Amino acid sequence: MIESKYNWQMNQIDDPQAVGKLAKEANVDETIAKLLLQRGIDSPDQATNFLKPSTASFHDPYLMHDMKKGVARIQQAVESGEQITVYGDYDADGITSTTIMYEVLTDLGATVDYYIPNRFSEGYGPNVEAYRQIIAKGTSLIITVDNGVAGNDAIAVANELHCDVVVSDHHSLPEVLPDAYAIIHPRIKDVDGKAYPFGDLCGAGVALKIASALLDELPTDLIDIASIGTVADIVSLTDENRAIVKFGIQAIKNSQRPGLLALIKAAGIQLDRFDEQDIGFAIAPRLNSLGRMKDATIGVELLATFDEDRAAELAKFANHQNDLRKSLVDQFYKQAVDQVEADGVANKSTLVVVGDNWHQGVLGIVASRLVEKYQRPTLVLTTQDGSDDAKGSGRSIDNFDLFAAIDPIRDQLVAFGGHHSAVGLTVNKQNIQSLRDQLEKAAAEQQLDLSVKPKLEIAAKIGVNRITSEFVDKLKVLAPFGQDNPKPIFDVQYDQVQNIKTMGKASDHLKFTLDQGNSQLTAIAFGKGTLAPQIQAGSNSLRVAGQIGENTWNNRTTLQLMVDDLNQAAAPVIDERTRALHEQMFVESGTYVFFHERNLAQLKGYFNGDAKAVMYDQLINGNRSDTEDSQLFIVDCPDVIEDLTKVIESCRPTTTVLYLYKKQLVSKIGMPDRNSYAKLFKFIRENPNINIATQLKHLSEHLHIAARTIVFMVQVFLELDFITINDRVINLNPHYAAHDLKSAPSYRLREEQLKTEKQLLVSDTHKLVKFIKDCLDS
Repeated sequence: MIESKYNWQMNQIDDPQAVGKLAKEANVDETIAKLLLQRGIDSPDQATNFLKPSTASFHDPYLMHDMKKGVARIQQAVESGEQITVYGDYDADGITSTTIMYEVLTDLGATVDYYIPNRFSEGYGPNVEAYRQIIAKGTSLIITVDNGVAGNDAIAVANELHCDVVVSDHHSLPEVLPDAYAIIHPRIKDVDGKAYPFGDLCGAGVALKIASALLDELPTDLIDIASIGTVADIVSLTDENRAIVKFGIQAIKNSQRPGLLALIKAAGIQLDRFDEQDIGFAIAPRLNSLGRMKDATIGVELLATFDEDRAAELAKFANHQNDLRKSLVDQFYKQAVDQVEADGVANKSTLVVVGDNWHQGVLGIVASRLVEKYQRPTLVLTTQDGSDDAKGSGRSIDNFDLFAAIDPIRDQLVAFGGHHSAVGLTVNKQNIQSLRDQLEKAAAEQQLDLSVKPKLEIAAKIGVNRITSEFVDKLKVLAPFGQDNPKPIFDVQYDQVQNIKTMGKASDHLKFTLDQGNSQLTAIAFGKGTLAPQIQAGSNSLRVAGQIGENTWNNRTTLQLMVDDLNQAAAPVIDERTRALHEQMFVESGTYVFFHERNLAQLKGYFNGDAKAVMYDQLINGNRSDTEDSQLFIVDCPDVIEDLTKVIESCRPTTTVLYLYKKQLVSKIGMPDRNSYAKLFKFIRENPNINIATQLKHLSEHLHIAARTIVFMVQVFLELDFITINDRVINLNPHYAAHDLKSAPSYRLREEQLKTEKQLLVSDTHKLVKFIKDCLDS
């Protein structure tokens, strides 16, 4: 049994007329029309705007709160030669936001510098001491990007020091806004109650809007950088963000930026096939790793530099930092799992893991991976030598508010912040147990139900034979995919699963093939290598949900399914056919059925406990109470197939495991032809007193018939009274009468054995399982 990780939710559009109407009016395939309707796009105009963004997709930047005021102050600073400092953030959105603002101001001739705070010593957002140092060096205007809306204290200090602050941010609004010169934010409403038409811009998106206002046009040379920040920050890929990423990807494919090209090369990305996944899984992690591991400042230099040698050097460093980050995550994750398993997880609703001298920059990633594995809210903390405090990050699941859970003991913490799904905190070592207790208490108060699985939205069911290159090309019109525009997940229909194998150094990934008719689709399931033994080749009981993608290797592109989830009920029939039996095959509880007493006698010592060994005739028309609704193991292969069908029909087991052991197949010997019988009969008639024990080899060589076949034919002749055997000496029966060979019991048994082997041992898993299921259903 393979239990699904998610609760599969079919996103049904039950109005075929609406699908057909939109497909016709928007001139799209019906599959695309259905997917558009699932996304709430139900008119031709909406479909056109979604599928083919244009410059008209960008809103007037002056509709954003304080844009006019903020831009005027920036222009004044540029014109008067004031020192401007762009104050950014250490993640990918912060780095790209800083790059956009720095470049546009440089192009306008401003005296400008940038500052990225250190994650570890300064933390996120405006820092009072950093502001003091920046202003002391002559800055009279600070422009925040991707931060600042909650920087009340630092902005108050800036005002005291006669330095204006223009905030550009997109994060959640605090109850009290800072007293900044201007706050450019897409969610702040103006006095008339109106807000910017699209509130889901990221920091880089807001910076791009400011650049558009400063230049009085869309800065197409900056949209590549804005697209990276937009994908990296996992904001809604609809409306303006969709246009930013759509145009940005095209710009990246034609980029002349040495730093970006060097980063793409270092990441091993094919530029001609570049898409949003390359940003999300290759570019963004490398930029993020700079801030996670050390200092993100060089990220801006990497994106902005026009020195190719320096670009290559910085890209190599970013790649190295990313490799280091991955290595540390793997190392700490393994230690965290060991700690969780040692402590036990069954009776806990939440997890708190405490490491020793773990790198603080990767704790959030480790927490995310633990949530993925255990589906529980998780805090990952680390102690540091020379400190009484533990610092860390937390991640949660959909149905648990992690911030609200910890907030009641905020006064016991050194530092604390975050939201529903993620928190950062510092706690004295002595209070870690109180933190654990509070999380468990909150789990009870919030009625956290760990049996509730997260939802997996299924776009449609689709057969493998429909998954073609043409179909994938049609899906691409919906890209770029991301938040609020997910890549479609399909429940894939097939006939048989084949070629099941594991991948990776630790065999922790799963690979298999789904077959339907003449069509095949390779499926990859990351992190599910341990499930391989539970999947039966040739079966179709495994349910597979995933995203259809492309894999290019050696200039050859093939389609593949990236698996999101698997589900397989306890199989009613399990094909474990074998040519060798060993003790481990008899440890499970259940009834083990034998068709040959010699096999039962040889293996009887293996059975104990709840494992019971019986001959088949004990079950037929016997007491079914012991075996009904239980696990039945068919150990050896019957001679007559009806013996097996009677056992199954009598027992009606929940699960039937088929070993069907047979040492030698009679099908390899076959049935002798009439000419062989004639040759042997003639030889016996012409050569009396043949000793079958001493002359068998000579007889076989003379007649060119296998010895085992001769023994079989002798048995048939004996049963038909064609011959006599006394003390192993064969002679012709002088009084024999003509009989049909097929009337001999051995002949009929051989026919049954051949029929049985063909049905049970030679057939593929799919046919065998179907045969047994038909017996169960009869």
